Amino acid sequence: MASWQAHFMDFVMRVKIKRGLNGVLDLAHARKVLAGGALPLPPDIEFRPDTVGGIPGEWVKAPTPPKATMLYLHGGGYFACSPRTHRPITAAYASQGFAVFVPDYRLAPEHPYPAAIEDARAAWHGLAAAHTPETLTVSGDSAGGGLALALLLSLRDQGATMPAAAALLSPWADLAGTGASMRSNARRDAMFTPGGFETCAGLYLGGTDPTTPLASPVYADFKNLPPLIIHVGDREMLRDDSTRVADHARAAGVPVEIRIWPVVPHVWQLAQFVPESRESIRLMAAFLLAHAAGKPALRAA
Repeated sequence: MASWQAHFMDFVMRVKIKRGLNGVLDLAHARKVLAGGALPLPPDIEFRPDTVGGIPGEWVKAPTPPKATMLYLHGGGYFACSPRTHRPITAAYASQGFAVFVPDYRLAPEHPYPAAIEDARAAWHGLAAAHTPETLTVSGDSAGGGLALALLLSLRDQGATMPAAAALLSPWADLAGTGASMRSNARRDAMFTPGGFETCAGLYLGGTDPTTPLASPVYADFKNLPPLIIHVGDREMLRDDSTRVADHARAAGVPVEIRIWPVVPHVWQLAQFVPESRESIRLMAAFLLAHAAGKPALRAA
């Protein structure tokens, strides 16, 4: 059963975000809406600007020595948000034992595809050059979740160092929008409308075929990818992006855990006052740390 906090967050998202974005074509206004208000952060977490692999961003660290290192790729439809907007998630990961680097990758439409994947790859290579490969992990939400998958595909094709595992929070993995939930959940989704996805995809793709695998990983071959854990909300328009990614991963022999959560809105993990948010981060962190330590993954309850 979903918590009252999850129901409350679903309501607030409908009022503040979905209404604020509905029909908006003004890029500056949409970016302002998605930047949102400041959510509370743990007082002991450090946020330090840095450049890794030539890409600016920030480190997010707890006072205790980290158990593993994470490259976190923030969401925002490829046109909005930043390391700062996603601090509630990266701080939660840091509290679970990660040193997290969040690249401030270039955004569309000023920098369309493939700028984001180029920046993610450069940041990854910078981390891989400075850290033990077995302790490296990747995570991302929404567009950042799709970008995380694209990064894995790119690294595999390069024959480069791969992370021990990856965690995907409601990944946007199909910019062509062919998943059944894009239609069946159009009214239930607390944040998005079909037109909003089409607009964001157009800004990012800049004329690129939306089924290009590094833009829409659901169309890729998933062979030889590292273990994946995926969390998504049942009411999300992007729900079937997650379920299809999980299906493709299993078919390719990739270990994958997926959990579909009731009631919670898109990337609910940003609101750590919601019990489901804390539990989601705890489960994903445990999965990643288990693989980084060379141990069997913990299954989501």
